[in-house]
Amino acid sequence: MTRYILRRLLEAVPLLTLITIFVFLLLQVSGDPLAYLAQDPRVREGDRALLRARYGLDDPLPVRFVTWLVGDDWRVRDCNGDGTPDCPGVTQGILRGDLGESIRTRQPVEVVFANALPNTLLLGLTVQVVVIIVALCLGIFTALRPYSAVDNVLTGFSFIAFSMPVFLIALLLVQVFAIQFRAWGLPFLPTGGMYDARGDRSLDELIRHMILPVLSLSLIQIAGYSRYIRATMLEVINSDYIRTARAKGLINRRIVFLHALKNASLPIITLIALDIPGILSGAVITETIFSWPGMGRLFIQSLEQLDPPVLMVFVLITAVAVVLFQLVADILYAMLDPRVRYN
Repeated sequence: MTRYILRRLLEAVPLLTLITIFVFLLLQVSGDPLAYLAQDPRVREGDRALLRARYGLDDPLPVRFVTWLVGDDWRVRDCNGDGTPDCPGVTQGILRGDLGESIRTRQPVEVVFANALPNTLLLGLTVQVVVIIVALCLGIFTALRPYSAVDNVLTGFSFIAFSMPVFLIALLLVQVFAIQFRAWGLPFLPTGGMYDARGDRSLDELIRHMILPVLSLSLIQIAGYSRYIRATMLEVINSDYIRTARAKGLINRRIVFLHALKNASLPIITLIALDIPGILSGAVITETIFSWPGMGRLFIQSLEQLDPPVLMVFVLITAVAVVLFQLVADILYAMLDPRVRYN
């Protein structure tokens, strides 16, 4: 197992390198991050030239990539042409832990992410807990009562929810629980931000603001997860060793949760491992609709403003998370199923 883990980690290095190079080149040729300054009459052309030199935007692409990777201590910036280093660059170097500086906010990238990442983790982890608990309950319940009236109704709702885009679900929830409830004189839910604009930062207020985003993100995943759990549980329940356990007189609850669910959960591990990196990258659409100050909203703002330092770190974090959690899924497979061996 140790050799397998080391081999997978070593294989991830060239993969992450290729992803980094591709995204870096794509962002560098997509436009000028300082183009917005041309519309500001207070900014002179000389000031723009100094900023371009500061961020290395006039350098060749290979030089920009090496600077982003290892820093710019190895080179001298000369803006006046007199041979003196009169344009100090932005300290960066991803390999030495310096993530650089946001071009738009002029803040260190780690500060920008520190403001958004906890909010996304709070929302995303809550969604994952809700999804796993509800989907397990629905999947097991319908698998134990296949093709019953309840199973048919839940199956229909699952197909409807799974086929709807997340932005439509979010807008429908806003229409019903925020707009219509308020028009009917019922207690309504807020539709934006994490707290009340009046400054109430209590836990109750946070929970009220989380209800609609959590529901928007949970419904589609619950529909998908519950169908996978139902299908795998049906396959396992009809297997020979479950019949043998029942013939021996074991309690049905023990058979379902100890024997059947353990083997039926193997395909679900892959789904969860693929979805967890989505927590780190943020729910782009949902966070934008509900003005949730997380990673998804940060990504949209950085993309609209063309802020390459922030976008590069965003993509790199997501890629690393995908690689690591795929490795975690393989390890959990071997732990849950003794037949799986990685040599």
